[in-house]
Amino acid sequence: QVEPKTTMTLIKCISLTALLSGVGIASGDSTDNVSSRLQVHVPQSLFRPEGYDHREALFGVPPYGGAIAQSVYYADSDLCDPTVDTRKGYPIRNKDSSGKMEPWPSPFILMVDRGGCSFVQKVRNAQKAGAAGAIIADNTCLCSDKDCVSANGKAVCQPAEPIMADDGSGGDVSIPSFLMFKVDADQIKAEVKANQMVQVEMQWALPSPDDRVEYDLWTTPSDPVSKDFQKSFKSVAQALGSHAYFTPHMYIYDGIKSNCQGFDGENMCFNLCTNNGRYCATDPDNDLDHGISGADVVKESLRRICIWKHYGESDGVGSEWWDYVTQFLDRCDNPDFFANEDCAKDCYKHAKIKEDVIERCMKDSGGLEKDTPNTFLDLEMQAQVSRGVVILPTAFVNTIALRGGLTTATVFTGICNGYLDGTEPKICTECQGCPDFDGCINSGKCHGGKGGGVSKNAFMGSILLLSCVFGAVAFWHYRKTREEMREQVRGILAEYMPLEGDDGHVGSPMDFARRGGTENLMMS
Repeated sequence: QVEPKTTMTLIKCISLTALLSGVGIASGDSTDNVSSRLQVHVPQSLFRPEGYDHREALFGVPPYGGAIAQSVYYADSDLCDPTVDTRKGYPIRNKDSSGKMEPWPSPFILMVDRGGCSFVQKVRNAQKAGAAGAIIADNTCLCSDKDCVSANGKAVCQPAEPIMADDGSGGDVSIPSFLMFKVDADQIKAEVKANQMVQVEMQWALPSPDDRVEYDLWTTPSDPVSKDFQKSFKSVAQALGSHAYFTPHMYIYDGIKSNCQGFDGENMCFNLCTNNGRYCATDPDNDLDHGISGADVVKESLRRICIWKHYGESDGVGSEWWDYVTQFLDRCDNPDFFANEDCAKDCYKHAKIKEDVIERCMKDSGGLEKDTPNTFLDLEMQAQVSRGVVILPTAFVNTIALRGGLTTATVFTGICNGYLDGTEPKICTECQGCPDFDGCINSGKCHGGKGGGVSKNAFMGSILLLSCVFGAVAFWHYRKTREEMREQVRGILAEYMPLEGDDGHVGSPMDFARRGGTENLMMS
């Protein structure tokens, strides 16, 4: 039994060590994962053939395959206040009729100092000020950059590169942003403060597309955000078929780097880890004594990895994998049944998965007991380091992280945009933008028309129907008016005496009405 105080301490400890582990991920091989380029074109003295080292934000919507080349304005502020004064900063501009300095002329790239608030808040405020892009100027040297440290004469430095992560509120940020390291950002700030124009280009590479798109999902079995997506995407994966290849990844914390394994091999993080502290996961309910444990999450992660190895890796669709995940979320996704083996077996049965194959896979990969490496879990940790995954859930399409919410429609759109022009499958051309998206995926045809409109046949049918309706109403009104007129005429003629005609025939005044009113009463 773990004491409550000890429990909270351990939770805080694992959260901190996991965060530090994430920072290490970003600094490991981040250069290989940068799909963007930062270059200074003006002045020529700051131009570098290889471009400037930087880090791309994990929020915002970059124009992949495009670039933003604009003049840079330095806000001379941390931009934490949502009320942005666009008449401040550098270079100095002319004054307008009000006597105030003119605002930053659009379009422009805004440089902002780091610190004071989150990256998301700064970029959001830059967006509100009209910036096409934002560059965050780092204010602390990297400890590895000895020249920067010595030039600034400060003992304070940061041991790892900062990560421009989403603070959870970045869904409304649409402009792209970079973090520029201090030694480089200082040069640009010096130029603009001297009232010299600086033109910077922010460029994003688009991976070479072909007729097959590869897409990945990084998540954990306890992640609440990706559950709806995992329950609804099977039909899309099947519709894409061999035109797309899916790979699910389970995020595993490195317990050794997080100091969860002691010098004697003892598990220092208790039920947050397996294999004597080697492989860990955060506690979903933040209660080490009750409910779902981190070790339970690691075990379920390994189970799903093995299911994919045997039921999805060969075709990249993995219908059985999607079925199992859906069954698990419906039957076992609660504290009472998450770690229940009978519940997992029930999911095997309904997903048509062979239990013995998966259990043997979990054991043969290294298992979850003792201080033994697990091959599959080690591969997952290596993959998350090389990919630079720090936010969960994250979906990648052709190695590019998708921005925005994780929904079936957004991932489908990202996949369809990843094909070489002219090679996208019919399901993409038919269902992208279809208002009845689910119906289109299931039938392979958009019946409601795209863009929220109607099809040509439906439009012409509606016009014809309306014409018939208005025609019928007009005819009915004509007949009704004619009959009313006849009744009035009959009433008037009935008041007169019978009249004698020229031929001596005494006629009835009703004869006119009976003949349908074809005679002219005024005729002589």
